Amino acid sequence: MPAYVATLVAPDLTDAALARAAQVLPARAQTRWLARGEAADLVYEGERADVQSLREASGADAFVQRSDERGKKLLIADMDSTLIGQECIDELAREAGIGERVAGITERAMRGELDFAGALRERVGLLAGLDVAVIDRLLAGTITLNPGAKTMAATFRARGGYFAIVSGGFTPFTGRVAQWLGADEHRANTLSVTDGRLTGDVVPPIQGADAKLAALRELRQKFGLAAHEVIAVGDGANDLPMLGEAGLGVAYYAKPKVAAAAHARVERGDLTALLFAMGVRREEFIGG
Repeated sequence: MPAYVATLVAPDLTDAALARAAQVLPARAQTRWLARGEAADLVYEGERADVQSLREASGADAFVQRSDERGKKLLIADMDSTLIGQECIDELAREAGIGERVAGITERAMRGELDFAGALRERVGLLAGLDVAVIDRLLAGTITLNPGAKTMAATFRARGGYFAIVSGGFTPFTGRVAQWLGADEHRANTLSVTDGRLTGDVVPPIQGADAKLAALRELRQKFGLAAHEVIAVGDGANDLPMLGEAGLGVAYYAKPKVAAAAHARVERGDLTALLFAMGVRREEFIGG
């Protein structure tokens, strides 16, 4: 019978929580702490356990994988509200004085209620005339990395992994975030600029759900990887195809539709939960 590992992550993980989780597993499990009081593996043989049942029993974020398939070599990550704590287009809109109007469209698009490409063009169109110098100001004082992002990126790359940022946002932001995190590459939309101001257009093609999925497949083929060697993380509806294609697709503090469809979700921990899911112990983390 195949061996599985159920990884539980929470800032207040207890032995009692692990015992409750073990009760819903299909077979007796061996417990192995990855970080005492924060992350642990339950290793067992049999059938794949239900992630939702594990979450409910333990109160922790849960990941279930075959024990021989948890190692990852390619990480594909969304940027806005995943690697960083902001939606960059909403921050641009605030600078233009139309923050609430654009934020409402963004929320609906990320929930999957609007066509992504159409919603992006509409929002960018409202930014026509905005000075591009605003972008540098936002990067200097507003845009912040989400907790655990630096440690996740540094540790993953130090273990030989390839880290790509694939965003429906904009290249000036992904480029800087890629520098902050040491990402191997970044892909995003290009804003049209004339005389130092946004024209209100996006240079085609639009980088949305299809582009994210295509990037994952391209990189997986480039490196000759099996599906289980790929991990993807995101929060919005345009991440769903990418998350579904990855061996482990993780919803990070995601919209309800995304959280329900992903293989796993992070709602208690930070981005280092992805490292725990790969079996990395806390003492092996780099930079945190």
